[in-house]
Amino acid sequence: MSASVGVISIPAWAWEQATVRQALRRRDIGSVFAYVQQYSGASQARIAAAVDMTQSRVNEIINRRREVSRLDVYERIADGLDMPDDARHLLGLAASREKRSGGAAFDLSAFPEVVRVYAAQASAREEIQQQARSAGELDVLAVRGLGLIGLNDSLLRACPPREQGGQGLRMRVLLLDPESPALARRAAEIGESEESLASGVRLAEARLRKLAETCDIQVYRYGMLPTWRMIRTDNTMFVSAFDAGWEGHESATYKVMETPHGPLFRGFRRMVEAIVDGAERTV
Repeated sequence: MSASVGVISIPAWAWEQATVRQALRRRDIGSVFAYVQQYSGASQARIAAAVDMTQSRVNEIINRRREVSRLDVYERIADGLDMPDDARHLLGLAASREKRSGGAAFDLSAFPEVVRVYAAQASAREEIQQQARSAGELDVLAVRGLGLIGLNDSLLRACPPREQGGQGLRMRVLLLDPESPALARRAAEIGESEESLASGVRLAEARLRKLAETCDIQVYRYGMLPTWRMIRTDNTMFVSAFDAGWEGHESATYKVMETPHGPLFRGFRRMVEAIVDGAERTV
């Protein structure tokens, strides 16, 4: 059944409720479906028909037995629930497919770089680690990096093993300068003391300095207010955002692949190189 058949509409004010907006921001589709039931009276079967799923799949999502991660599925859900543009943006989607300039409809196939969306970094953990194990280059752009590289149970704590005869992994880690005004501003945004945040950065640097005894690692301090959190493994990036209300690992994580003409991968890589050029190398 097409998602355009039997579209569900809920009152415009419902999409403006703080709880609904928070669910959209977290990409918590189970809660979104539950709110749709609350505000429209639609059954699970009705929702399933609108978003082109089976009723059992909708039930699994509502009851936390399954997550939504594919971008095309988010798009289908947004269309089937007739989400306004503001709600779509919170979910990480572009504006609706209605006519924009020139009357052209938005088409996800024109942007093949974004191949998957994870609700948070934790959902992407296994794939990131798998990519890192076979990578020749690894770039990490973070604030303090403890959850990525600085602690024993961090996502990328140890150098991934390489095949016999292969070259070692080349790693660059960019951390927020603990002495910069940007760190003070970031600490205020997340409700943490400057001392605590700065000590976290220094702890990560110390761990990385130890790791550099056996691995090819470069560590840099940058002084700009952090906006993007990024892990690049060769031709694949995992990108999330820092905002005043959450840490980077809490944001949705986009898997971005390098393509011949795609601007996202090239733009993010160019940004990292510019940050490196203006940063202070500490390891």
